[in-house]
Amino acid sequence: MSAGDEKSLTSPAAESVPLASGTQAGAAGPADTAAPTRSFFDRHKAVLIVSLLLLAAIAGGFAMGRLGSVADGKENRLILYGNVDLRQVDLAFNNSERIVEVLVQEGAQVTRGQVLARLDTSRLKPQTAAAEALVEAQQAVADRLHHGSRPQEIAQARANVASARADQLNSEQQWTRLAALTTLTTGRAISEQDLQAAKAAMDSAQARLTVAEESLDLSEMGPRKEDVTQADAQLRANRSQLELLRRQLADFELLAPCDAIVRTRLLEPGEMASPQKPVLSLAIMDPKWVRAYVAETDLGKIHPGMRASVSTDSFPGRGLAGWVGFIASVAEFTPKAVQTEELRSSLVYEIRIFVEDPQNELRLGMPATVLLELEPGARSQPRAEGR
Repeated sequence: MSAGDEKSLTSPAAESVPLASGTQAGAAGPADTAAPTRSFFDRHKAVLIVSLLLLAAIAGGFAMGRLGSVADGKENRLILYGNVDLRQVDLAFNNSERIVEVLVQEGAQVTRGQVLARLDTSRLKPQTAAAEALVEAQQAVADRLHHGSRPQEIAQARANVASARADQLNSEQQWTRLAALTTLTTGRAISEQDLQAAKAAMDSAQARLTVAEESLDLSEMGPRKEDVTQADAQLRANRSQLELLRRQLADFELLAPCDAIVRTRLLEPGEMASPQKPVLSLAIMDPKWVRAYVAETDLGKIHPGMRASVSTDSFPGRGLAGWVGFIASVAEFTPKAVQTEELRSSLVYEIRIFVEDPQNELRLGMPATVLLELEPGARSQPRAEGR
């Protein structure tokens, strides 16, 4: 190739581009256009990654900010998550004694008033029998005082009065005759000693007549009011003692306070029972409710009586009817067991959604989903203070 051809291949633009040290002219074009793009990405790579992470965190926080409530794309629905709850009863005896029978097993359905367990009554029954005998005896005493004297007793008292009056009359006549004879004979026919004896006999007969008359009055009047009052008071005391023993004897049987299901047998026959040691634990199956928590932003959309639908994972596709029966008036920190670590410091309000469960399918602690149908523009309804 000639020198002229070599000069024609070399353009002024190519001559004006400076070459880096150690770079050949033939490779300068493609390398120069890619170098600025890679250097920009390298400089902003960390910023882009941090920005993407921040956007993801904001989106996640907004989704979790519902605090257990999830929007399903419709503004008139609110979904809450909670657990089934119900009331429980721990039954204990009122007395300290040894258990002789436990009549039910775990899972048994019991009805109100059913006998569930019994204590040993070998020492209490004799005490109750003795108290019953004391009541019967005191009842007889009180009845006798209330009825007063019998007619036969009054008739006897009257006969005693008549007899005493006859003796008094006879002794008085005897003394009168002796006194007159002594006056006529100037004391020669009757001795002074005989006259005094007749006078003493007359006085004694008069005293016996007075006693008989007073006894008749007492028989007709009956017993004193104070004696009747004392007898009645003693009878009430004996009855109270008997009632206490009978109550203790009845408490030796443990009765079911309501319809429920036996959850646990805590004591067995042979163990010593006391008021501080429950024997059985019962679960009351009605009412049942789902305990859930609502954020303050959703609280205004809920009011007592609002209808709800409750479903569980155990019965998918089946909803149970329910209603909002309780809304807490005091905020509390989110329970750690049901929320993420980021939301544990949030303040929420507890609500209870009561459930109609005719088939008794819900169990204590079962996770449940609550669907609330909201009214457009729903506002919080006024609630009674302290509810």
